[in-house]
Amino acid sequence: MYKRFSVLWKFSRPHTIIGSTISIVVLWLMALEKMTYAAHLPLLFWTLLVGITCNVFIVGLNQIIDIDLDKINKPKLPLADGSLTISNAYKIILASLVISLVVSFLTSVILGWLIIVILLVGIAYSVPPIQLKKHHLPAAIAITSVRGLLVNLGMFLHFYHASGQISIDQILQSPFELIPYQIWMLTSFVVAFSIAIAWFKDLPDTEGDAQFRYNTLAIVYSPKVALYGGGLLVGLAYVMTILWSLSLENVFLAVSHLLALIAFLINFWFVDLRQSKTITRFYMVFWLFFFLEYIFFGMEAMVF
Repeated sequence: MYKRFSVLWKFSRPHTIIGSTISIVVLWLMALEKMTYAAHLPLLFWTLLVGITCNVFIVGLNQIIDIDLDKINKPKLPLADGSLTISNAYKIILASLVISLVVSFLTSVILGWLIIVILLVGIAYSVPPIQLKKHHLPAAIAITSVRGLLVNLGMFLHFYHASGQISIDQILQSPFELIPYQIWMLTSFVVAFSIAIAWFKDLPDTEGDAQFRYNTLAIVYSPKVALYGGGLLVGLAYVMTILWSLSLENVFLAVSHLLALIAFLINFWFVDLRQSKTITRFYMVFWLFFFLEYIFFGMEAMVF
């Protein structure tokens, strides 16, 4: 039993599951900050189920398509190392697809259509002949549109509507006017982070990507361009968020982002592109900063 769970956990790409879970919980907190959280725990539960199963479908489909590539780049993944069969992988992603679609529409029409769009982007990202991930610019746009825009803006409006605060008509008439500045701040930051994720994630995989002719930024230009370009983008995102927070006299967000910026720069300093272990470590720690961003805004919604 434990072995099966371990294989499923690795197949689900845990850092993406954790990221989806934290982002959904925080957006729920931000949408309901003036309401009673306990009354809307079922809404959070069903939305989490949808988000996690949608995530499993997208990352699972990607692994099925990339099984030969992963034998070079990520040999410890379940399909690449043989601990999970392709037929079982298909069963997992098909079950995840059905659950995410059915439960999303039963929860709210906004969530249903949001999940359809996210799924379509995920399919276009992985599946030939479109396969957006084979080219660095379309890949970055796909990741950014989902992680940066659709999740933050879409999930917030879903929670806002499903909790009874606004109607569908209000959303259709003026969706952007309904979104508070905190959500815009969070979205802007995560957009920059998502572009950096698209660039950083390929740094440990240049060997396989070159062999399979994936035109990632690290391949088309160089790993150094991908690393320093992403680092500059994230640094600017931190600085802009700090300045934005100070202009709104939000000391908590300003100080927390300043400390996170310092920690990010320390993590960045120890990357050595000649040593794959430091690149992998840097990328996985980078996800912690992604988690932290949502935690900062979640704490701001609950406490301040």
